[in-house]
Amino acid sequence: MQEPFVSRNELEEKLMAAQEGQLPGNEFMHYLMDTQVFIPVKDSIGIEGFTASDKAVPLTLKAEDDMETLILFSSPERAKVFLQDYPGYEGGLLVEFKWVLERAGTGIGISINPDWPVGMDLEPEMVRQLREN
Repeated sequence: MQEPFVSRNELEEKLMAAQEGQLPGNEFMHYLMDTQVFIPVKDSIGIEGFTASDKAVPLTLKAEDDMETLILFSSPERAKVFLQDYPGYEGGLLVEFKWVLERAGTGIGISINPDWPVGMDLEPEMVRQLREN
């Protein structure tokens, strides 16, 4: 069982406000575009949680309907418990969300903070729309 969710950064505060209806969705998405997220990666060079390789592979999971979902977190600390089930993904990158969108493949969804009460899932169609805007 995870500890109660207490926001640790501005992204988490905004996510919580959006989920509670205190921040309109479009304002949150505008904020998210220029905000850093943590993307867990498997690297061919495992150096104590740091990756400098251009061969880093982001963590994606397939759903029952075969939809691929890219896994992101609001901070590296939020990823720790989740990543215990995915050996090799000890490293990661802090990148702007729009950078992730620019590189996300067609037909891929995005999940921010899976298994946490404060997070969000974006269907592939929403990812496509955000990338095009």
